[in-house]
Amino acid sequence: MVTWIEAKRDGGRLSDAAIREFVGRVVTDDPARRLEDGPVAALLMAILFRGLDDGERRCLTLAMRDSGEVLRFGRDAGRPVVDKHSTGGVGDKVSLPLAPLLASLGFRVPMVSGRGLGITGGTLDKLESIPGFTTRLERARLEAQVEELGVAMAGQTERMVPADRRLYALRDVTGTVPSMDLIVASILSKKLAEGLEALVLDVKFGGGAFMRERAAAEELARRLVGLAKDCGVRTRALITDMDTPLGRSAGNWLEVKESVACLSGGGPADVRALVVECAAQLLVETGQVADEEAGRARAGEELESGRPLERWNRLLMAQGADMARTASMLCADALAPCVGEVRAGRGGWVRSCAARVVGEVVRDLGGGRLTPGAGVDPWVGVDRMAKPGEKVAAGDVVCRVHGRDRGAVEAAMARMEGAFEVGDEPPPPRPDGSTEAR
Repeated sequence: MVTWIEAKRDGGRLSDAAIREFVGRVVTDDPARRLEDGPVAALLMAILFRGLDDGERRCLTLAMRDSGEVLRFGRDAGRPVVDKHSTGGVGDKVSLPLAPLLASLGFRVPMVSGRGLGITGGTLDKLESIPGFTTRLERARLEAQVEELGVAMAGQTERMVPADRRLYALRDVTGTVPSMDLIVASILSKKLAEGLEALVLDVKFGGGAFMRERAAAEELARRLVGLAKDCGVRTRALITDMDTPLGRSAGNWLEVKESVACLSGGGPADVRALVVECAAQLLVETGQVADEEAGRARAGEELESGRPLERWNRLLMAQGADMARTASMLCADALAPCVGEVRAGRGGWVRSCAARVVGEVVRDLGGGRLTPGAGVDPWVGVDRMAKPGEKVAAGDVVCRVHGRDRGAVEAAMARMEGAFEVGDEPPPPRPDGSTEAR
C-alpha cells in the first residue's frame, strides 16, 4: 500500500493489477487483507492532487463495479435497458416522472438511486414519502420487476458496488469529494452495475449545484460520457442550469405531488421540458428515432397520453404503496403542521430565485440532511415558488413554506424573502441545456 501511495504522490501511474488489488482489499471481509482507513484515505488524497489518467480511471471504475453484484438482463433490441443520472440540485424531481415515461416508451429502466445530502434532494427520500413504498429490492426481485413492468426504482443494495460505499464515506470525511476522477468512478461504477445499454446524464451547474461553474460541469460531462462509452454504454449528457430551483416545489412529498402533476398532463413547464428532453436523448441514442426533434415529439405525445401515469401507479403497487392513502394525500393542500405564505414586497418582474438559499431553507426545515444516515421530514419544504420572468404585484404570494411549527416557518419565511429578486425589468434569458457531450 505504501508503494501505491508513494507512486501516486510522486505523479506516477498505478497499474491495473494494483488498482484491482486495492479495490479488492477495500471490500474484503478477511481482516488480514482488509485495508485500514488511514492508508486508503492517503491514496484518495494523492489521487485528488495528482489525478488519474484515462486508463487508471477506467480500471478503477470497472473494479468498483465488479466489487459486488451486477444486474443482468436479457438482450432485447426492442426494449433497451436505460437509465438517467443527475448530479443533483434543488427541486430536481425529474427521475420520478421520467422512469415511468421511459417504461411506457418501451425501455427497461432499473433505476437505482441515492439519498439526499446537504441541499441536494435524493430520489429515494422522495419515494419513501409515499406511504408503504419500499425502495429495498433484492437483485432478483429488481430484475424480475424490470422485465415484467419495465421499471423499478430502488436503492443500492448492500451487495451492489460496496467499494463505492466505503470509499465515499472516507472521501466525505477527508475532503476528497471534489476529485473529478473519483466523482466519475463513483457515478459510473453504480450505473454500469445496472447492466445498462444507454444512459443520459444531467450535469448541473450554478448556485444550487455541486459544480458552480459551467466549464467545470462541461469537463465532468466529457469525462463521464467518454468513460461510459469506453465501457460499452451509449451515453449523452445535458448541461443544465441550477441557479434557479427546478419546478415550483422543493421538499420530498411536495416534489412527489409535482411529479404526479407532470404525469397527469400538468406541472411546471421546466420540469416537463427536462423530462421530455431526457427521454428524447435516449430515444435518439438507442436508434428509436432519427433526431432530437422527433424524440421530443414522441416523448411529449407519450407523456400526454396518460400511459406513463398508469405505469407510475403500477410501479407504486408493485413496490407496496398504500394507494388509497396516497390518493388521499395527493388531494391534501399540505401535510406539514404549519404553512406560511411569503409575499412580494413590491411589484415588478421576478428576476431570480436563489436555488442555494431554497435548498438551505428546505434542509434546515428538516427536509434534508447534513450527515449520511440522518432522518428527514418528508412533509416540509417550499412550494408555489414564483419563477424568474413572471410578473408579480405587491402582496402576491411568491412561495409557501411548510414546516413543523410556527417558529421554524417564520424563520424560513424571512430567509425566503431574500431568495427572490424583483425588479423593474424582466431577467435576461438563461442558457438552455445542451448536448455537446456525446
